[in-house]
Amino acid sequence: MSLASEGADLSKPLDLAQPSLAGVEDYVALLKPRVMSLVVFTALVGLLVAPGHIHPVIGFAALLCIAIGAGASGALNMWYDADIDAVMTRTARRPIPAGRVQPGEALAFGVMLACFSVAVFGLLVNWLAAALLAFTIVFYVVVYTMWLKRSTPQNIVIGGAAGAFPPMIGWAAVTGDITLAPVLMFLIIFFWTPPHFWALGLLKSDDYARAKVPMLPVVAGPDATRRQILIYSLILAPVGLAPAVAGFAGLIYGAVALACGAVFVRLAWRVYRDRAGAAAATAAKRLFAFSLLYVFVLFAALLADNLLARLGFAP
Repeated sequence: MSLASEGADLSKPLDLAQPSLAGVEDYVALLKPRVMSLVVFTALVGLLVAPGHIHPVIGFAALLCIAIGAGASGALNMWYDADIDAVMTRTARRPIPAGRVQPGEALAFGVMLACFSVAVFGLLVNWLAAALLAFTIVFYVVVYTMWLKRSTPQNIVIGGAAGAFPPMIGWAAVTGDITLAPVLMFLIIFFWTPPHFWALGLLKSDDYARAKVPMLPVVAGPDATRRQILIYSLILAPVGLAPAVAGFAGLIYGAVALACGAVFVRLAWRVYRDRAGAAAATAAKRLFAFSLLYVFVLFAALLADNLLARLGFAP
């Protein structure tokens, strides 16, 4: 179909021909660097605790490809969700709705990074890890962003799988296979994602309602969301202990996971209990803040436990 058949004015230059208003910082923002930091860290842990050896240069290249792939996912997410971002106060200043980056620029940027990261990963590391990275990008962009996010309140539950793959990718980069250990790391992040995002959803439910995103607090209400947060937190606590129970981690990790799981459940109980006024908002804020710390602490403990065991210092 030609541009003329769509009524385009061929006498005017295409938008992409206009000088870009974007700076380097805008393209960095497209990569969602805060999300990327969690992705890279969990992938690093998966890479370092995996049995076997990987050359430091190849290991660095693997992490760089994972980071670039995560950034590509973020850019493509912002491209597709520009209409939603424009009406939400939390995201209205992102580069595309703010007009500093054109949608076509973000699309081209994201596709280029995605193809580059997967191709280099496969050529330099191995194709299983590259395939997992490709699947993660497609799952996040197509399954979550384009489909689940706008169609079901279970968007975070199913779509959260995309954020759980990085430690599995890091493991596969070293071993070339998948065993129980990386699956357990996957499950920790998978069950962590719903209470983490639903705590934020309770705080930003008006934003999601304005954007017509069917987040659980908007569709089912805050009380049902609080109940689901508590249920998933009660599942997360024993899942967090699973690496120690399965013998993949030792006492150090087990103690940290037990303590962190207990705190997580306690904060989730407060979210469930405190349902009105400032107390409700405070409970949700505390759970959301601790949930960010939870993943970093748990994976740091897993890494420390594993490294100490290799050095012969772990109990």
